[in-house]
Amino acid sequence: MKLFSPRTALAATALVSALALSACSNSSAQSGEPLEGGTLTFALGNDPLSFSPASGGNGNDTWYVNRQIYDSLVYLNPDTTEVEPWLATSWEVNDDATEFTFHLRDDVTFSDGSALTAQTVVANLDDLKAAGANSNAVADLRTYAGAEATDEHTVVVRFDEPNAAFLTTASSVTFGIVSEATLDIPFTERNSGENVSGSGPFTLASYTKDSQVTLDKREGYSWAPESFDNRGEAHLDSIEFKIVPESGNRTGGLSSGQIDVAGGISPNDIATVEATNSIVSRANPGDVFGLYFNFQQPEFEDQRVREAVALAVDAQEIRDGALSEQFNVATSPLSSTTKDYIDVSADIPAHDVDKAKSLLDDAGWIEGPDGTREKDGEKLEFRITYINNFGPNADSIALLQEQLRAVGIASTQLTGTVPEFQSSIATREYEIAWRNLSRVDGDVLRADFGDVGSETNYPLNDPDLLSRLDAQVKIGNEAERTAALHSIQRDLVAGSYFVPVHELTTVLGVSDDINGVTLGADSRLDLLVDAQKTE
Repeated sequence: MKLFSPRTALAATALVSALALSACSNSSAQSGEPLEGGTLTFALGNDPLSFSPASGGNGNDTWYVNRQIYDSLVYLNPDTTEVEPWLATSWEVNDDATEFTFHLRDDVTFSDGSALTAQTVVANLDDLKAAGANSNAVADLRTYAGAEATDEHTVVVRFDEPNAAFLTTASSVTFGIVSEATLDIPFTERNSGENVSGSGPFTLASYTKDSQVTLDKREGYSWAPESFDNRGEAHLDSIEFKIVPESGNRTGGLSSGQIDVAGGISPNDIATVEATNSIVSRANPGDVFGLYFNFQQPEFEDQRVREAVALAVDAQEIRDGALSEQFNVATSPLSSTTKDYIDVSADIPAHDVDKAKSLLDDAGWIEGPDGTREKDGEKLEFRITYINNFGPNADSIALLQEQLRAVGIASTQLTGTVPEFQSSIATREYEIAWRNLSRVDGDVLRADFGDVGSETNYPLNDPDLLSRLDAQVKIGNEAERTAALHSIQRDLVAGSYFVPVHELTTVLGVSDDINGVTLGADSRLDLLVDAQKTE
């Protein structure tokens, strides 16, 4: 790496120290003379699948693209984690966090030429609520009571119950604002991006499935958040997102100069990239990679079985074998970059094969002739489902299977695309899910483990924890809410309701000829308004 940009230098240095990421930062800054114009070529590992901000998609690769097309009401500064103005210039929150008043800019337009008004925001929020489980915002808007345009540029958003996480959540791509004409298109049909209009610095120019997405600079854009050096039109003329599934080909393209930025750098390729170019990285906030139990399966009613699984798992071995030191071993259900994270590693059952076997014996699961435990004629065998859009997942699952086999638990793999994975979760045709969920606020625990009306989450079988998950987002006092989230993190691992394994780290390879590529507070690609090629 060469120089950090002024905006991120101090925070990036602190982050590098905290994550032991030598020679890595969450931004790129090179010493060449910056150029105006040109096309940035960005290699994605997967087709984005959706160009609608709140519907479907393919994980980070979707958010990388959509962040460039859609603006949000507020911006979460990745260096300070403070909420800052964006489409809204200011806001007020009442004492119990049930009412949020946003004062909007009066100069924002969408790419279809229409203006942003308070009624536009009302219509967007109503639309997200009406979409129900089809929307990525279903948990965030569970208690949404409605919104009101009190004048042309003032909107009041109300909830039936306190929603302390809403202001932070409103900064996400999921809450990217679209034009009112876009809302006339049926929700799920917007995934194609056809006639969908945002207010962001780029517009969707073309899309060839499994090949390429092209975005063009939007003329007249002038409302990027204050944290960016350039608040106006992008320096770049366009961005070409090329879909390159093979990690080695992305790295090779970066080394040869055919690609300017490569996403999803394999842990094994980080040193290779650093030798000739730069690494931009940041640990993702949200729920970590780990074992998410299907509590509709009777085996997991027994805490002894859950604890035995937790004891069988050696998180350090999985991290070391499938990943690299850039990916932290998990110390909580939440990543260390998440708001209200606390280190609860002392409460996570430590790897202990003998104790795991003893617990399974006590639970009546006796080792059979083939080494697999049995009870009442049934084998103890788990279907482990995971997504194939992150290369190390397959290696992680192979190691996990060996660890489970060592205590007498058989397992099979179920893997596929994001839609295929979500289908397996919705139909509950699995025992263990392996995945993570990147969100900036600790309320992500409720989204994953709470009873929020989603078909693709993992509701607990513990009424007390369910109640506390629901209650924490209603706590208006920040210190009290933090304490509640700390307690929930401890109890999730102490009761073996979840087995954390490793944090996800977003790793981009960036050419030394590129300035201004940054990762946001969600550890996904931030706005590319500062991005420039250099001589």
